[in-house]
Amino acid sequence: MAATPLVELQDLTKRYGDGPVVLDQVSLAAQPGDFISLIGPSGCGKSTLLRLIAGLSPLTAGAVRISGHTPEQAAAELAFVFQDPTLLPWLTVAQNVGLPQQLRGLPPATRRATERRVLELVRLGDRAGAYPRQLSGGQKMRVSIARALSLSPKLLLLDEPFGALDEMTREHLNEELLAIRQLEAWTAFFVTHSVAEAVFLSNRILIMSANPGRFHAEIAVPFAYPRTEATRLSRDYHDLVTEVSRVLRSVEPPDA
Repeated sequence: MAATPLVELQDLTKRYGDGPVVLDQVSLAAQPGDFISLIGPSGCGKSTLLRLIAGLSPLTAGAVRISGHTPEQAAAELAFVFQDPTLLPWLTVAQNVGLPQQLRGLPPATRRATERRVLELVRLGDRAGAYPRQLSGGQKMRVSIARALSLSPKLLLLDEPFGALDEMTREHLNEELLAIRQLEAWTAFFVTHSVAEAVFLSNRILIMSANPGRFHAEIAVPFAYPRTEATRLSRDYHDLVTEVSRVLRSVEPPDA
């Protein structure tokens, strides 16, 4: 028997007011443990799709189900990592990480234990007392990921979290993200403009077309986890990056 999907999108449609349709009848089933990357031209609705899955924007038509529930009902099962770390500058690293639990009224002892656990996961245990201004860009994003993991989500939604980082830092954080996933076993939707990043991280890549946004193609990534620098150096990896790039170019507008 097929596994029960963790996330189901059924004929998802989105438009803002009287404007054009942004997403048109998007359907998808994501299984537990999937790492799905969304790539496509600017304006194809990648970030909008994440916001609909998270319940941060109302649907125009269709349905989203997470473990059989609406996003609002399943809010405790998901976490969102934005492109900007959005850390509160007056709070320490540990306090930023513990903020979601504090807002849910969890006791201080529980928060402190979770702060220690997730900061160790992202290798920032020694920076718990630092403030955001004292961190590098990569460290700030690690804190943002730790904060998202503090509530032990089943579903992690990541909207270009590494887009503003240099290539070396980005590749290092890709490896760290997969190492954390091996321990935490969440399902992920990951928006990126980098084909190489999508191939390295994902087991499924969904290529979107624009005007309106639709799924144009799905490409399976056959490489076993864990993935390392050796994965990036392999011929199969480079061949798949080339293939995904070819399909992506077919949906890019001529003046992109």
